[in-house]
Amino acid sequence: MRRIAAVFIVLLLASYPASMARGGGEIPGGPTDSSGLLRVPWKVAEHRLANGMRALMLQDRRAPSIVFQVWYGVGSRDEPKGKTGVAHMLEHMMFRGTKKYGPKVFNNIVKRNGGSHNAFTSFDYTAYFERIASDRLGLVMELEADRMVNLVLKSKELEPERKVVMEERRSRTEDSPTGMLFERLRASSFTEHAYGNPIIGWAEDINTYSLEDLKAFYRRYYTPSNATAVIVGDFNVAEAIQLLEKHFGPIPSRPFQGRPQMTEPPQTAGRRLVVRKEAQLPYFATAHHAPNWRDEDGPALIMLESILGGGETSRLYQRLVRKDAIALGAGADYTYVSVDPMLFYLYGQPAPGKDAFDVEEAIFQEVDRLIRKGVPSEELERNLRSIEAQTIFSMDSHFYRAMQLGRAAIAGDWRLVDGYLPSLAKVTSADIVRVAKKYLRKENRTTATLIPIPPKGGRQGRRGGAKRGETRK
Repeated sequence: MRRIAAVFIVLLLASYPASMARGGGEIPGGPTDSSGLLRVPWKVAEHRLANGMRALMLQDRRAPSIVFQVWYGVGSRDEPKGKTGVAHMLEHMMFRGTKKYGPKVFNNIVKRNGGSHNAFTSFDYTAYFERIASDRLGLVMELEADRMVNLVLKSKELEPERKVVMEERRSRTEDSPTGMLFERLRASSFTEHAYGNPIIGWAEDINTYSLEDLKAFYRRYYTPSNATAVIVGDFNVAEAIQLLEKHFGPIPSRPFQGRPQMTEPPQTAGRRLVVRKEAQLPYFATAHHAPNWRDEDGPALIMLESILGGGETSRLYQRLVRKDAIALGAGADYTYVSVDPMLFYLYGQPAPGKDAFDVEEAIFQEVDRLIRKGVPSEELERNLRSIEAQTIFSMDSHFYRAMQLGRAAIAGDWRLVDGYLPSLAKVTSADIVRVAKKYLRKENRTTATLIPIPPKGGRQGRRGGAKRGETRK
C-alpha cells in the first residue's frame, strides 16, 4: 500500500455489520418476518473448487459492472512474534509484480480497461479487489490468480516499501494524538492476544523483518484453501464458475497449517493509562472486552452500542454534546464480526476549555442511568428502525455487500449477513441492561486519557482519529 486509509472510530460506524446502521429513515414495503422487521434476502451462490478455494456470488443486474474481491484468511492476528506488520507489508508487495506481469503492469492493465483496484489489511484478513465492467470479469480473475501463486519478491523492492510503511505509521499514528491513544489503549487491553498489536506493525518490527520473512508468510497463507472469492454485480453464475475453474482451478493448494489459535484471559481489574502528547485538545476513551457474533449476547451489544453512541440521536451525543456542551463528539463502537472477541469502546472529545475527566464522568453516568432505568420501548424501536434503514440503504453498493460477505466468511459464516437484522429484532430492553451490567464493568475496563503538552517549535499535534479496523492501499 502506498497510502493508508485510516479507519477512525468516528468514521467507522457504518463499515461492518456490528455498526452498519446509523441515522433515521423509513423503508416502504419489502418482505418482513413475524416481528415486522424488514428482511434483506441474500441470494448467494456458493462454489468450492477442488483446490479448496471458495467463491460467494451475488447477482445484481442493475448496472453492467462487477466488484471482484479475493479474501485471504490472514491478518495482523496471525503474525509471528516480533514480525508485526508483515501481513500489511506483504499486501504492499503484492503490487510489485509477478513472473508474468512486472511492476505497475497490473495497475496499468486494470486502468486501461476502465477499472479501479486496491487492497486492505485488517486484524483478521487481507483482501484485494477490482471494480470493473462486467465483461472484464475474466481479466481481473486472471490477474488475481497470477499473483496468488507467482509473486516475485525482491530486496530492492522491499526497502522502498519499508520506508513508505514507516511514513504511514508516522503520519497516522505517531503524529496523530488520538491515533496513538487508541493504539496504546488496544495494546493495554490485550495482554496475550495479537489483537493488541497494530495492523501496521510496531516500528521496531517494521525496521527488522527480512525478505525471507515475507516469503514464508506468503507461502503459508496465500494458498487457494485459505482464499475466498466474492463477486457482486452483473454476471452469470454458471459463467463465473467456469472462469473461476479456468483461472484459479489449476493452482495447486499447498498444505495449509491453519491459523494460530489464541485466547485473551479474562480481565479481572481495571487498567488506566495516560498519553501525554502534543495536541490541541484532550481525549478520553475506554475499552471493554466483549464477545463477538459467536455469542448470544452479540445482538444485544449491537443495540447497546447504537443506543449509547450510535450517532447524533444517541444518549452520549445528546448528553455530552447537546445538553452539557462539554464535548465536541462522543460515541460507542463495538466489533461484532471478527474471528475472536474484540472490544466495546466508549469515547469522547472534550470541548475547548473542558477536561477529559468531565467527559469520562458523564459517559459512565449515562451507562449507569441505562442500567438503572432501562431502555424505553420507543427508544429501542427507534434504534432498531434506524439500523434497519441504514442497512437497506447500504445495499445499493456492490462493494458494500461484497465487503459484508467477505468479512462474515472470514469470521466463520457468510450467513451472518442474512440473519443480522432478524437477530436484532429479538433483543429486549432487559437484554440490553443485562449486557451493559455484564461487560461495561470497571473490572473489565481499560481507560485511556490524552493529555496535551505544549508543541515543540510551535508545531501543533494533529487532531486525528484512531486506526480501528483496516489499512488500505
